[in-house]
Amino acid sequence: MNRLPPLNSLKCFESAARHSSFNKAANELSVTPSAISHQIKGLESFLGIELFRRTKRKVILTEAGEAYLKPIKSIFEQLDAATSELKSKQKVGSLRLAVAPAFLTRWLMPRMERFQDRYPDIQIEISSLTGLVDFAAGDIDMAVYFGSGDWEGVEAHYLRPARLAPVCNPRLIKPNQPINKPEDMSFYPLLHVTKRKDEWHDWLQQHDLDPKVFRRGLMFSSGSLTAGAAAQGLGISLSDPELVMPEIESGTLKVLFDQHLITDRSFYLVYEKRRSVTPAMLAFKEWIIEQMVGSKES
Repeated sequence: MNRLPPLNSLKCFESAARHSSFNKAANELSVTPSAISHQIKGLESFLGIELFRRTKRKVILTEAGEAYLKPIKSIFEQLDAATSELKSKQKVGSLRLAVAPAFLTRWLMPRMERFQDRYPDIQIEISSLTGLVDFAAGDIDMAVYFGSGDWEGVEAHYLRPARLAPVCNPRLIKPNQPINKPEDMSFYPLLHVTKRKDEWHDWLQQHDLDPKVFRRGLMFSSGSLTAGAAAQGLGISLSDPELVMPEIESGTLKVLFDQHLITDRSFYLVYEKRRSVTPAMLAFKEWIIEQMVGSKES
């Protein structure tokens, strides 16, 4: 077998040829321009052929260099595709997922048995998520985000919008101060999420009510905590009925009005752009979209 040139020299050649610059190739490969020059000189010496013509501003491929670049570029593309395919196959039966704590405990966990019944061969590892995922670290395959859907570096698949409605413990309502219409809530404290102070303001304005005449109650760091406080009788929270269904079914929470806050924030399934989607990822994507649509219709 003929001896092959070193892989590093070929990587340097392909990058420098693509950029027509040793400096840009050095930046791309995180080495010095002199290292690029040294590698290419070694490759030219190995081949016995000049691959570049050097000028003050850039380097230009020779005719031999242009002819050599085409198969080298194709080889690297094939290597990249083969590596991605191999990594995907290695993870065909596993999925690492990150979701917000409230979504995890109140929506996903009660439905995970359905996923496992349908896909018994897929091993799923779930982490609690409090912020955005660093997909480049390689620890997480997919995540469920809540927001406007404009995050950088991810593919975002719309699941469903947030549906926030007033809920409270029925014991909070006094016999002499019933809640029959939205303005009746002014007799009771409204519970707020610290980072989403505008939600009650917007809900009230959507129903032609003046937020100033309503009582501000306690503030909490998450919607899960406001729902918990409402279940304890501390006030009225804006909560997604689907995420507090256990409390509704047990009678510790009651939906006062089936009128949802109109917002641009929604749930999205996200994963890193340009990554290969494994069969496990595809299965979960199809399943969660199906579940969300079913929940919306119900």
